[in-house]
Formats: sequence, C-alpha cells, structure tokens
Amino acid sequence: MLKVLLVDDEPFILQGLQVLVDWEKEGYEVPLTAANGEEALHILLEQHVDLVIADINMPVMTGLELLREIRQVHKWDTWFVILSGYAEFSYAQEAMRYDCTDYILKPVEKDVLLALLRKVSAMKKTLDQETEEGKKNEKAYLDRNLIALVLGKYDQTVLDYLQKHMEFSDEMRYIEVQLDTETATEDFSDEEKRSYLRKLYEACIDFLKENANHCVIDVAGHEKIYDVGFLYCDYMAKKRQLPEKAYLEAFLKYLKEVTKLPVIMLVGKKVTAVEAIPKSYGTSYMLRSLQGFRKKKEIYYYEEEAQVTDGGILLCKKSIDELIAAIEQNDHMLIRQRVDAFYEEIQTIGVTGETMNLNINYLLFQLIHLASEQDNDVNQEEILRLIGESTFEEGVMRGSKTHLVRMTCEYGDYLAQLRKNVSRGVLGEVEKEIRKNYAQNLTLKELSERYFVNSAYLGQLFRKKYGCSFKDYLNQYRMEEAAKLLLRTDQKIYQIAEAVGFKDVDYFVNRFIAAKGCTPAKFRKQSAENPVGEGKTE
Repeated sequence: MLKVLLVDDEPFILQGLQVLVDWEKEGYEVPLTAANGEEALHILLEQHVDLVIADINMPVMTGLELLREIRQVHKWDTWFVILSGYAEFSYAQEAMRYDCTDYILKPVEKDVLLALLRKVSAMKKTLDQETEEGKKNEKAYLDRNLIALVLGKYDQTVLDYLQKHMEFSDEMRYIEVQLDTETATEDFSDEEKRSYLRKLYEACIDFLKENANHCVIDVAGHEKIYDVGFLYCDYMAKKRQLPEKAYLEAFLKYLKEVTKLPVIMLVGKKVTAVEAIPKSYGTSYMLRSLQGFRKKKEIYYYEEEAQVTDGGILLCKKSIDELIAAIEQNDHMLIRQRVDAFYEEIQTIGVTGETMNLNINYLLFQLIHLASEQDNDVNQEEILRLIGESTFEEGVMRGSKTHLVRMTCEYGDYLAQLRKNVSRGVLGEVEKEIRKNYAQNLTLKELSERYFVNSAYLGQLFRKKYGCSFKDYLNQYRMEEAAKLLLRTDQKIYQIAEAVGFKDVDYFVNRFIAAKGCTPAKFRKQSAENPVGEGKTE
C-alpha cells in the first residue's frame, strides 16, 4: 500500500479529500493529514511517504516552500502534487521547476483525483520494476566477477570491483555448499534438482544476511553438480561469537532444517590474500574429487582430509602401479583385477582414513601425470576437473570398489582417445545436435555415448576449441535463440525460457543477464526503442 499525506490549512478540504475516493481500493493507505508545510515536514522526517498532495498557499510554510525543502534540502524523491486555484496557476508553473509531479485545480473532482492516484501507482510500479531489474543486474555482474576470481580468471579491474563491493578479511576460505543428490532417499529429476538448488541458494542468502553477496549459485557449471559457492571470511564467525567450525556447523544445520534437503560442505584451504582464493577453490575441488573415497561426512575440511603423518602409513605402490599400467593399456578386465588386488592389500594392512588418503592421492596424481604426458596443453587443474566429473556418475556408490572400477575404466577410455586424437568431425556432429535439439535436456554424457567418444575427452575437445565447457556453450546458444524470440515474438518470458530449454524461469533470467548484461524484459524494451538489424515482427 502507498502512503499519502494531504496538506491544507482548511479542515473541510482535508476531510473532503479523505472521503472523495476509496483510497484502499486504489492501493493507498488512509491518508495522513497536516495543516501546513511545517507540520507536514515533521511527519515526513518521521516516516516515509510516497505521495504528498499540498495546497500551494498556506500559512507558516506554503506548499511551494515545502516542495523546495523536500527537493533541495532533503533530496527526497517523494511524488508531490500541488493543489491550486485558477488565480495561482503561475505558482503552479514555478512548482514544476522543482520536479512537481502534477497539479490539481480546486475544487478537486473525483475523476481527476482518481486519475492522479492511478498515474502515481503506475509510476511506482514502473520504478519498482526498474529497481528490481537494477538489483538483478548488479547481482549478476557481482556474481560474474566473483566466479572469475574463484576460477583464477581475473584481472586488476575485477579485484578492484570486488574489493569495493565486498568485505574481505585476513583469513578466507572457498566453501562449496552442495546438494547431495546421490544420498537422497528418492530420485530427483533434473528440473527438481534445479528447483532444490534455488531453494538451497535462497536459504544461504537468508542465513548470511548482510554477507549474502559472498554467495553465488552454480559455480561448478556441471550438469550433475548442484552447488552454491560461498566465500567465507573469518569475521563472519566472530560476529556471531562462534569458533569457525561451530559457525559452519550452524550454517549447515540451518540449511538442512530450512530446505529439508541433503546438503554437504566442502571447506577449502584457508588463505590470507584475495589473490589466493583460486587456490582455496582448487582444494575444495580436490575434496569433491576425493570424497567418493572417503568416509561419508556432512562437512569435509581440506586440512583434515589432506593430513598425512609418517607413523605406520603404508603406500600400496606396487598394486597401484599395476593398476595404472592396466589403465594405460585400457584393458577393462585387467583394471577390474588390479582394483581387486588393491582392495585386498588395503584390507590386509588395515584400512584407516590416512592410509586410504595417501593411496588414493598417489593414484590420482599418477593419472594426472599420464594425461599431461599425452597432451601438454592440458594442465593439472583441467585433469583434476575431468577426474572429478567421473566421480559424479549416477548410480555409482561412493567409495566402493565398483566406484573405483567405473572411474578407472572411464579414465582408461579417456587416455586411449587422447592418444589417438579421436575427433574425426565429432564436434561438427555435436554442433548440429545442439542447433537441432538445444531446447532438450542435452548432456555431454548422452552425446558422448551417441558418438562413441569418451565424455571426458569430448569435454576437453570442447574446451580446446571454444574456450568453455559444453554446458556453457549450450547455454550461450540457448541465450542467442532466446534473444531472437524476444525480438521476433510477443511470447512471455516464461514461454521463451521453456522454448529454449529452461524450466526454471529465475535461472533463465540470471543466465540471460550474465550473457546480455540486462534482463530479458529490458533487452526486449531497449531493442524496441532502438531497433538495430532485426526487428520485432507482429
């Protein structure tokens, strides 16, 4: 409801205006009243008012003097309407120079007052929409810069912007807050997972309150990872008078209670400089890759998971080297045998967290070395990402022998195709597939199976050619098609979102802002006002 203040030194005029229209029906609260400008100013200093309707000629302080005070002294943007008689029309003209919204001649007619109220309501609605779009644009721009920092793809301009708009501290961590769909008691569709991720993101914002801009959705950008990135600073726990672990445990507890969803946290390494945040992200990424081989937890801390002591920990080097040789040969039967042998040796020496950590870390980094030898252009972070993706295959139990077999066989296929450089027009076929079926739920895994190419290898081909992931490429294409529909049709935003493959309208809007720098509605409006090239057809 909008608030309105009526100002006139004649009580019967105030009473008449109060009963002349149904204020609540028009979206206004019952009007406040004042007998002169000075009395009105006291009210305005105590509470927000959307609209002032004031007589131009009053004792103590006139309506014109009140308007000057509002605009020049207090810089308020309150809508202001002058009441005047015919003889005072010149004063009304002067009022317009002080950004007076309108003027009404006395005696006030009902239809004239109704028209004014509806005009102000429309302006308020437009202003609210523009403000909301502005906030969305600002948040999307902040998120883009924050993701650039996290991924290490930033420059000094990005750093300057973030330091201006965010509060950092001497000690920070990157934390991945992840929707743990693999341990859920029921199967979720992709649409449900996306909806639940939005719910998780909103719960994070609610908990963080004034630090909500430290939160960004979908940092991983992977089809099977539903994550919220959180840049933790040590002052956050201190403000709540909690140790760091207690703060994060309280955060996780709040998320689970509010969302009723399975949630895990991957807490990256503590760093002491903004420029080192990508290193913290890298360690949380490592946790994501390794958690399949760890005892199931709700919060994984890098310092705890990476800790290895010298006392009594044995490296099953011979078993692992034989497994690596089988992976390099891409012999799936032999891989299974070598995984069995590795697990037998682990059982013999006694399974402990540190023992498993040491052995799995050795295996993974040897695999990284193998891939790097095959392709110098692929850095270790890229290989770690590919390994990480393979640990999120659906239907595979985390940490099991089956899981390790599946991952190592997948990696053997990847290395084999890396050696052969098996592209042979596959990218061309995938491009055609995207152009034809971009609105469908296309995944890298599905396309790799259709064209008999390892999914990790196909993902690497995409990054090499386009400089982005398959998902980013697909989303970019969808955004271009959405832009065409905005220009060429009168379809509503939710219809366009669905037409290009997005079930979640909010997610579509955020992606569009990231791609085009404005909301879909603003893009359509700007294009209509400034037509360039293709125009809108009826």
